[in-house]
Amino acid sequence: MQLEDFDYYLPEELIAQTPLEKRDSSKLLVLDRKTGSIEHKHFTDIIDYLNPGDTLVLNDTKVLPARLIGTKEETGAVIEVLLLKDIQDDTWEALTKPAKRVHVGTIVSFGDGLLKARCTEELDEGIRRFELIYDGILLEILEKLGTMPLPPYIHEKLEDQNRYQTVYAKNLGSSAAPTAGLHFTKELLSKIKNKGVNIAYVTLHVGLGTFRPVQVDNILDHKMHTEYYEMSKETADLLTKTRESGHEIIAVGTTSVRTLETIYNKYNCFKECSGNTDIFIYPGYEFKAIDHLITNFHLPKSTLVMLVSALAGRENILNAYKIAVENKYRFFSFGDSMFIK
Repeated sequence: MQLEDFDYYLPEELIAQTPLEKRDSSKLLVLDRKTGSIEHKHFTDIIDYLNPGDTLVLNDTKVLPARLIGTKEETGAVIEVLLLKDIQDDTWEALTKPAKRVHVGTIVSFGDGLLKARCTEELDEGIRRFELIYDGILLEILEKLGTMPLPPYIHEKLEDQNRYQTVYAKNLGSSAAPTAGLHFTKELLSKIKNKGVNIAYVTLHVGLGTFRPVQVDNILDHKMHTEYYEMSKETADLLTKTRESGHEIIAVGTTSVRTLETIYNKYNCFKECSGNTDIFIYPGYEFKAIDHLITNFHLPKSTLVMLVSALAGRENILNAYKIAVENKYRFFSFGDSMFIK
């Protein structure tokens, strides 16, 4: 399979730059993966596609305000550091720009020395490992000095930082939001619960893969970066019960899919666990853990377009994206939504 097989035309003006005033007022394109038929709805209509006894699975990761602008102590050069992964004991992997100016021993200072980062290791693709040096609580310092790591295609300033968090975000650790969940409000989740639909949570901390395009022609040569995930006993038991009772599992977002499929592939069941995953889902993959998916519209030639193509069929997805463009749907992180049923 070639990378070009997952390309599509997208006018730049359809890339959403800001979130809508109301989270759940986005459009919803409903794609039937068996027939390829399409319906045009609004996100609040999602409740009509969920049945009592089904389980909706949400990723409760919380985005760190992890983009930091600092200066190199030796020269005063401006360095941008995006914290990606907490290794241990205040050692972090970070995407660094310009990385060529940061070597082992380099110290980058943020906020007049409130936080310092000493480079301990040089890795590929602009990644560096840093030892963070500070007094106090790191999260409080990041909230003071850092900003949300918005994707590079968003050029507008985000006025309310919380709009890049889901309303149920809980476990800190992501470098990007699980954006399919941004459409939900607390009120809509209450209505879904009141209908008799179960709501379960998993955690997957979104990492570097979000910021990296696929750079190989043959997608089978692509290597996914690892991301940390976990599932509680409560969630595992609920999903097992859902399956045993003949009801369906609806994943919210590709991160939830990757978590559920990773666990089911590893254990052939749902169970309490945690670990790191580099699962790469592309056409030909046989889904074992999910029945339906709520997702956003993804970048051309991305691993996420490959994942939804694996679920719904590449031709169905490309046709749906073409129709979405014709109907002026908004694309990417702050864009509209799709339900693959």
